[in-house]
Order: sequence, then structure tokens, then C-alpha cells
Amino acid sequence: MKFKVILLNILAVIMIAGFAATSVRAQADYVSDQVIIQLTASTNVGQFANQYGLEPTPIEQVGTPTVYLFRTLNGVTPVQVITSIQQQNDTRVLFAEVNRKLSQVERTGLPWTQGRSWAVGRSWAVGGSKKGYDNQYFPDRIRLEEAWAAAGTRGLRVDNGQPIVVAVLDTGIDRNHPAFAGRLVPQADMWDFVDGDNDPTEVGTLLTHPAYGHGTHVAGIVALTAPDVKIMPLRILDQNGEGELWRITAALIWAANRGANIANLSVGYPDRVRLLKDLLDDLDCGTLGTQFPITQCLQVAVSAGNGGSTTPIYPAAEIADGMLSVAASTKYDTLASFTTYKREFIDISAPGVDIISALPGGRYGSWSGTSMAAPIVAGVAAIVKARYPAACPTPHDYLDHIAERAIDIRWDNLPPWGEVRLYRVDALNAVSTAPVCNMPAKRFDRSR
Repeated sequence: MKFKVILLNILAVIMIAGFAATSVRAQADYVSDQVIIQLTASTNVGQFANQYGLEPTPIEQVGTPTVYLFRTLNGVTPVQVITSIQQQNDTRVLFAEVNRKLSQVERTGLPWTQGRSWAVGRSWAVGGSKKGYDNQYFPDRIRLEEAWAAAGTRGLRVDNGQPIVVAVLDTGIDRNHPAFAGRLVPQADMWDFVDGDNDPTEVGTLLTHPAYGHGTHVAGIVALTAPDVKIMPLRILDQNGEGELWRITAALIWAANRGANIANLSVGYPDRVRLLKDLLDDLDCGTLGTQFPITQCLQVAVSAGNGGSTTPIYPAAEIADGMLSVAASTKYDTLASFTTYKREFIDISAPGVDIISALPGGRYGSWSGTSMAAPIVAGVAAIVKARYPAACPTPHDYLDHIAERAIDIRWDNLPPWGEVRLYRVDALNAVSTAPVCNMPAKRFDRSR
């Protein structure tokens, strides 16, 4: 099994002095007056900023060598800054990229995703009630209750009884929803990276803002899959389901430093970036604390995207360690028609069609998308971690194990691109044996 440590290289990125260069694409979707630049330690930051039309004091900075978020001045665009750096072959720059915008993968109106809407007010038989939430198909499909019994835990560490913590980076959460009673971390450990406070409550209006409820729904799936974990809601997406690269980086660092063991990312964008690649290297404990100020490893589940094709959506399409890219399957163990899927970069699948979960206001609803599949895998990862809390030193050991223990299903001619090899997560298989540790990270062997 091969994993991926988010090797994100955005289309607007420019690699200088030993890094491979990529072209800057003017139409890339990014924050119009911000640019992300990593500089060598000896660089005079004020002088550098003046040379390239940047504010002399960076907006924020992180890591060693330091990565800066600069604001451009006088109408200078990020692409112009990056192009100028490239033309001058400025060896002070280790990498430079735009502050790319990202989105929940169920967001409608984007050229790279089909978008998947939710529905409320249905009868419990088809979704929309607490009864439907408790009795839907996916727990049986992945043998969840059998896994709880075999593991002897639903998310509490077997060695000390402490809960595994799952960070949900999304549109926020309805903290008062009954599904989360007793299941959230203290509010001091939550954060809203959109508004800059510790109240990550979802913003918007049900049925008016299409993204409203996404984070609550995703968190509710984690709560159902691993009922005894603590959920750490981190709001990185606004009411339109839109976020940005710098914000997601800050949230991952926050999660690791506030005690999260697992993180769920149901977000995507159509191009590679660099900043998350370096961060996920650290989070997989390969260079823990070397470049970024983090103190704990983090397993990451990422939704594959809803492109309905083999066109890659990132970060799921990165060939990286420390994360699982999750496609969506159906209740019949076939591949969901909307999911992005390619054997070269998808690690595992999980049910993602008509998944019933929480919505703001104490409501429930059914939503389909790879955003619904990823938190199932995050929940399974939490149970495995709880059962074998100290078995392995690195996240990819646990994640490789989950993928290796998945159900292997094949069929031909669906979807149109030919044979599909569906590795669908199985909770019972995942907890029945301990992960094999200290193995080098490797790509899942899809030729078997």
C-alpha cells in the first residue's frame, strides 16, 4: 500500500534553487493580494519585500526555514511576484506559490466537481431523522458493531481510557446538536480560522447557503462511527464552502498541537500546492518539529472529490505518506457514480451515498459525496488507534494497515474507464490484528 505525504505543488508555484519549476497559471483561483514564500534564513525580509512590491511586514509566518504570507502592494498580483522571482532566479526563495482557494468537494457550481446536495424533511426510512441516523446501512456494511466488540472500544484508548481526538476541518459545527452531546473537546481547543475566534459555529441559513451544514454533517458521521472519541471542530470554510491554503495549514498545526490524533479533510482543489506537502511530512513524524512547530503526529483522511472521472483532485491525488485518499462506494459495494477515482492515487473507499447525519438546528439529513466517505475512514482510524494506541510510531503505519485490511472487490466496465478495484474499508478487519510497525511507507500494490 502506498500512501501519500501531501506533496502539494500548486500550478502557480515556482521552485527555485534546486526545486522543479512549474508554470504560473494566471486563471488559478487564489486570494488576489496574497503570496506564500519560503525564504532562506539569511534573507533580509524587509529588503526582499520592497524588491517585489510586498508589504514589509508579513501577514503571518510559520516554520523553519520560515514560510511567509505576504500581502502585495499597489495592484501587484501574486502571479507577477512569482514570475518576477522566476525570471531573476532568486536563490533566496525556496518556494513561492499563490494562496490557493479550496472548497468542500460537495460545493456546486465548480468546474472540477459535480457537487452533491443534501435533502431534509424525509421520513426516517430514507433519511432525515434520528432513527434514520442510528439505523442506516453503512455501519452494517463496514461491520462496525462487530469491530467495536472485537476491539473492546469505540474510541477510548485501551491502555488509559482516554478518548482519541478527531479534528474535523470544515465549515464548522452546530455545537448544541444532540449528536455531539459529551463528544466535543473543550471550547478552548476549538477554533474558527475564518472569523478568528474559538466559536466554530456554522454560519449561514439552511436551504439558502448550499454549504451550510456540511461540517456538522461530516462531524456527525465521525460521531456515529466512533461514538466515544472527542471531536475537535475547526472552521476553515465559510458559508459558501470556500477556504484557502494558509488557513488549512494553520488548522492542521493547531490540531496537532492541541492533541488531535486523526484529522478529516473533506476539501479539494484542482491543482497541486507545495506548503501542505512539507507540513504533512512533519505530521507523519518523518521530520516532526523540524520545519513546523508541531509536537504530535497526525493521521489524515481526505475525500477523493466528486469529479465523476479520473481527473485528479488535490490533496487526495497526491502520492504521499501519512494520509488516506477516500473514494465513495454505494450500499451495494459498487463505486459511486460521482466519485473521483483512479487506482494510481485512491487508497480506499467507504460508503458515501445517502449517508444520514446531523444538520444544524438539531436536524438530520441525507447527503452524498466523498465528504461523507472520508469521515467514516477517519472514525475507523480512531478505533484502530484506540485499540492499538502505542503500536506504531508513525501515522502511515496505521493507515497502511487500514488499507491493507480493506475488502478487495473488482468489477468490469463500470465506470466507463474500465475495471475498478474497490478497496472498501472494513472496520472489523482493521481492528482484528495489530498494525505492522516501522515499515517504510509504500504505495498500495494495486497490481495484485
